[in-house]
Amino acid sequence: MLQWFSSNAIKRLTKTPKLYFCDTGLSAWLSMWLTKETLMAGAVSGHFFENHVVMELVRHYAYGKDVAELSYYRDANGKEIDVLVEENHRIHPFEIKKASVPDRCEVKKFSLLDGGTLQRGSGGIICMCERVIPIDSENCLIPCNLI
Repeated sequence: MLQWFSSNAIKRLTKTPKLYFCDTGLSAWLSMWLTKETLMAGAVSGHFFENHVVMELVRHYAYGKDVAELSYYRDANGKEIDVLVEENHRIHPFEIKKASVPDRCEVKKFSLLDGGTLQRGSGGIICMCERVIPIDSENCLIPCNLI
């Protein structure tokens, strides 16, 4: 479960966490998305891609030397940032898109984190691009095979 981000620990407990599956194959089978082709082109393919990326990030921080807290952001207006990596008193925002060329305007949402107790660090859009592509001075498109 990925917890809702808040700099206030009490607020964090009052929001609903997002649920991700460790085994996307089992999740697909239980959802009756039984073939690779159906899953890749189906209506929920983006959700399965997001699930895969989040679980890879969870694995990285669970088994690596780096210590970080993962969460997500959603405000009352429905604006959402898929993953926030809180590390060394900085917060790194990431969007996850199942596209090779996602809309670069997605990083504008990251400004929602400005003015909080943590300083915003570099972030980006994790997607299916071939190589790292800079968007601006703090953000870039990140190939999913690098995580």
